Amino acid sequence: MATQSQVLLEYLPKSEGLLPKWQLVVATIAVFNTIQNFATLKLTRRLYTGVPSASITALQARTFAVWTLTSAVVRGYAAYNINNKTIYDMALLTYLIAFGHFTSEICFFRTAKINLPVLSPVIVSTASLIWMLRQYDFYVAP
Repeated sequence: MATQSQVLLEYLPKSEGLLPKWQLVVATIAVFNTIQNFATLKLTRRLYTGVPSASITALQARTFAVWTLTSAVVRGYAAYNINNKTIYDMALLTYLIAFGHFTSEICFFRTAKINLPVLSPVIVSTASLIWMLRQYDFYVAP
């Protein structure tokens, strides 16, 4: 009889290396972030500390939730199809968009200040971008 950990391992991506598993981890975290954005404004307001709290609306949080869910789907799909060039490229672009968004909110629009809630997605998007670019030829045949 299989143990619980053996059963869970069956659901992990089968492709070689850690990048597919990382994609799954990030996608899973994004699903939880999506739920949080639909449920409350509290954590979203911690991201955008450069504007009055009242200017962060439920509509903005739901829009952010839909974007986050979309990126979770793309990254989750990439976890299981990491060798597909189109899917790999789409996942890579989700990190570029996230990096661009948070960097612009910090540096240009000044709606976000450097704090842990903002640094987390900046670090994840940056590390993921670098990792995916460096491993491109390994996962996607030229």
